Amino acid sequence: MSFCDLALDCVTKLQPYVPGKPIEELERELGISNIVKLASNENPLGPSEQVLSALAQASKEVTRYPDGNGFVLKAALAGKYQLNTEQITLGNGSNDVLELIARAFVSPSDEVMFSQYAFAVYPIVTQAIGAKAVIVAARDYGYDLQAMRALISEQTKLIFIANPNNPTGTYLNGAELESFIANVPKQTLVVLDEAYVEYGEQDVDSIQWLKKYSNLIITRTFSKAYGLAGLRVGYALSHPDVADLLNRIRQPFNVNSLALAAATVTLNDDDYIVKTKALNDAGMAQLIAGLDTLGLSYIPSKANFITVDVKRNGDDVFADLLQQGVIIRSVANYGLANYIRVSIGLKDENQRFLDALGQIL
Repeated sequence: MSFCDLALDCVTKLQPYVPGKPIEELERELGISNIVKLASNENPLGPSEQVLSALAQASKEVTRYPDGNGFVLKAALAGKYQLNTEQITLGNGSNDVLELIARAFVSPSDEVMFSQYAFAVYPIVTQAIGAKAVIVAARDYGYDLQAMRALISEQTKLIFIANPNNPTGTYLNGAELESFIANVPKQTLVVLDEAYVEYGEQDVDSIQWLKKYSNLIITRTFSKAYGLAGLRVGYALSHPDVADLLNRIRQPFNVNSLALAAATVTLNDDDYIVKTKALNDAGMAQLIAGLDTLGLSYIPSKANFITVDVKRNGDDVFADLLQQGVIIRSVANYGLANYIRVSIGLKDENQRFLDALGQIL
C-alpha cells in the first residue's frame, strides 16, 4: 500500500518549503568551521539584554502552559498600534497566521491570487487546501497591481501581497497600494504581508487602513527586525470579525511562553530597531558597493537582503559558496535561475561573502 494513495491529491503534489541550510548541517557535511550564514534574513545584531533577561525569567515557568490568549502581548500590540485586542491574532511566526487565513476562508472552489516571485508560502498554502492559484506576472520583479486588479473574479477569495516582497525586496508605495485595496471587492480578502516593513522608509501607516477596509488583513513578525526568529512569533491585525474566525481555528498555545515574554519586551524597544536599521543600511551599502565592483546587477531592495544576478546558474554558485563556508540562498525555485539571495549580516560577514563570491566568479 502506498500512503500517497491515502493522502489528498493536492498534498501529494506539494513540494515542501526548503529553509536555509543550518550552520550545523554544513559543518557535518563538509567538516568545516567558521561558517557565515546569510541565508534566512535573520537579524545579525543578536538579542538585546532586555530580551535575554525576559527569557531567563520566563524559563522558570516552562513547566506551565503559556497563556493561550497571549493577553499581555496582545495588549502591548493594541497599545502600540491603537487597536483593540479583538483585532489581533497571534501565530507561531507569521507563516502560521498566513496558513490560518487560507484555511479559514478559502475552499477548493476558490482562487488565491499572488504575484510571480512572491513568497513561497503563498503557493504552498493554496495548494494544500486544493484551491486554484492565480499567479500574476511580475513587473520589475515586483507586484503589477493593475494586472492583478484585472484578473480578480467572483472566485477570487484571497489576495496575498508582500511589501517589501521576499525574495526580491521590491516595494510598493503607499498611494499605489491603498488605491488597489480600495478597489478590491469587499468579499475578497487582501493580506498585506509586512514581515520586512521595519527595514524600509515607511511612506504611510498601513495600519490606519484597517479603519477603512474591513477586508484588509495585515501580518507582521518578530522574526526579522526584532531578532526573534528562533522563537517563532508573528501576528495578524484585522477586523474583529476576521480575527474571531482566525482564533477559532488557531491551535491552543500556538505561541510558547518564551516567545510571548520576549516579544512583549522587544515590541517597544525602539533603540533596538534603530540599531537594527542602521546596521542593515550600512550592510546594504557595503554589499551594493562590492557588487558594483564585481560588475554584478541586483534587484533594489527595501528589506534586509538583496537578490543578485550572478550571470550563471545560481544553484552552482550556492554550492561553490558552501565549499567556502558561506551559506546564502539560491532562488531557482522562484524561477530566478541565475540569481542568489543574500541576507545582510555583520560587516565582516558581508565582506566574507563578497570575497568568496569574487573568487568564484
